[in-house]
Amino acid sequence: MTLAFIDKASGESSRLFESDYAGKREFLSENAVKQMIAIERKRTERSKEPFLLMLLEAGHLQGSGNNRSAFDSVVSSLLTNTRETDIVGWYTDRTTVCAIFTGLGENDRNSILSTILSRVSSTLRDQLTSDQFGQVRISFHFYPDDWDHEDSGRPSNPALYPDLLRLNNAKRPMLVAKRLMDIAGSALMLILGAPFLVIIALAIKSSSKGPVLFRQYRIGQFGKKFTFLKFRSMRFGNDHSIHKEYVTSLIANQGVSRKTNHTGEGVYKLTNDNRVTAVGRFLRRTSLDEFPQFLNVLKGDMSLVGPRPPIPYELEAYQTWHRRRVLDVKPGITGLWQVTGRSRVTFDEMVRLDLRYATAWSPMLDFIILMRTPFAVIKGAGAY
Repeated sequence: MTLAFIDKASGESSRLFESDYAGKREFLSENAVKQMIAIERKRTERSKEPFLLMLLEAGHLQGSGNNRSAFDSVVSSLLTNTRETDIVGWYTDRTTVCAIFTGLGENDRNSILSTILSRVSSTLRDQLTSDQFGQVRISFHFYPDDWDHEDSGRPSNPALYPDLLRLNNAKRPMLVAKRLMDIAGSALMLILGAPFLVIIALAIKSSSKGPVLFRQYRIGQFGKKFTFLKFRSMRFGNDHSIHKEYVTSLIANQGVSRKTNHTGEGVYKLTNDNRVTAVGRFLRRTSLDEFPQFLNVLKGDMSLVGPRPPIPYELEAYQTWHRRRVLDVKPGITGLWQVTGRSRVTFDEMVRLDLRYATAWSPMLDFIILMRTPFAVIKGAGAY
């Protein structure tokens, strides 16, 4: 029989293997598989039902003779041990095949993993020699993935986000342009702002004890930690549990819109915080406390435009779909949230603005946001 190779994106089909093991069934192309992984991630965000990605790496078994037959056996095992509703195809073209098991319960992980591994391993051992079996690498990846917040590297599992890598490769020329804009813009701002930086540093030092710069771990793209810089606007050594409690409630959509003394507008932000110094209030009001972040941009941890980088304890409170704001694009000093809603919108609305930016991003959009940022700073709405 013939196994049909079907690319859902193009609708094209071609003969992949001819053997006695396969009936006619969809075996997706690499591009189609990556599209389906992205779709299943979004489905899981809505349904809360996890999915399992199983990868079988056996590309070195391809070729002619016994090795080609052995590779056919790997594919046969995958098809035999999956349901018709499961997604099967190329994860990496002609090298790694995969299956996506959907509709799993939250408590099914261990039992599902044990069952699938046992069945696939048993089938492969029956069809391959011991040497060939030793060359097959099987790995399992659950989504949502468990992020290690103590890890300074990338806590997100790259195997579950192949579409993001492909998207970045497709946008490489624009990403190069964005990086050049970041380097030129941040270097220019640091040079032009040098005299003001000295004045601000002296004002902070003379008004309260403690360092001039506030350093804090933040979460960058793909969940990678970096040291975030701001001018210190609070008294040194204060208790951060107040902010942690408030932002956790805010993320859970239980945050309270608080009135401000300046305009009477409601903002989703701590106001009249007695931990903030007099100089700090001015810096926050004018957004001058953000100036040291141009060093983060110059280093490459941030961009001029992008979502605001969260604190690790904020990320712990995220729902699965919230994580996309730290996966799709690099964090920035300014963004759609800052020039449209800022602290006047709910957390979910802020995330939607970030995701809208990630979808529509271009150098021109960055330029428009940068041009609107000074007016947002002067207006000061939401900056308290």
